[in-house]
Amino acid sequence: MNKQCAMTRLSVNINKIATLRNARGGNIPDVLKAAVDCQNFGAHGITVHPRPDERHIRYQDVRDIRPLITTEFNIEGYPSESFIQLVLSVMPHQVTLVPDPPDAITSSEGWDTILHKGFLTEVITRFHEHGIRTSIFTGTDLRHIEHAALTGTDRIELYTEPYARHFPADPAGAAEPFTAAAKLAGEAGLGLNAGHDLNLENLGYFAGRVPGLLEVSIGHALISDALYFGLENAIQMYLRQLELKGAGPGSI
Repeated sequence: MNKQCAMTRLSVNINKIATLRNARGGNIPDVLKAAVDCQNFGAHGITVHPRPDERHIRYQDVRDIRPLITTEFNIEGYPSESFIQLVLSVMPHQVTLVPDPPDAITSSEGWDTILHKGFLTEVITRFHEHGIRTSIFTGTDLRHIEHAALTGTDRIELYTEPYARHFPADPAGAAEPFTAAAKLAGEAGLGLNAGHDLNLENLGYFAGRVPGLLEVSIGHALISDALYFGLENAIQMYLRQLELKGAGPGSI
């Protein structure tokens, strides 16, 4: 069973920086500099989620970022053959498999690991042959977590939008299914990540109530907060929430 780390690791998703760059063309803001800056400002990892239309992170960005950073590099995406080939050419520390269709605005659900178990097992085997750690994006359905373990994946990443949506009205109730999911993941020998709509208000409470949480991936909220506080300050504020886990809602 996975033991709780001293501190949950923070991986910064830099997709939104690429979205801003792509709005005008050119290279402002510089996505490669942002990746290095996030690392230098204390982030434990960098996450990117390239999509087929390259509307934010481009495939070439992924290739260019890899040699520039020494921290963990996590590539998210739907495991199409082109995505698989990109991952195998870049060799990140972790690949997170998400069930997004090509036109999805953002991730909106986890895998049905019962229906797609054979496909996921095949893809995970390919990545493991090259020594790449794998994670499957899942909801809190306990059956899906049980079947995720049967694919051979190293970790799952819990889809936390339902938690964020219900958190303002009922923090304890919002966290409850994630606590249960985390406990089952630990019993199944799975490492545990989480991400989607986590922010400065709800992150610390979540981290304090989800046992064995190894890593959170945060993009939209953190990059938005960086507009107000600056990128370095925003990263430090999110790290502070992970240090203060369990301190209560909104402890900034």
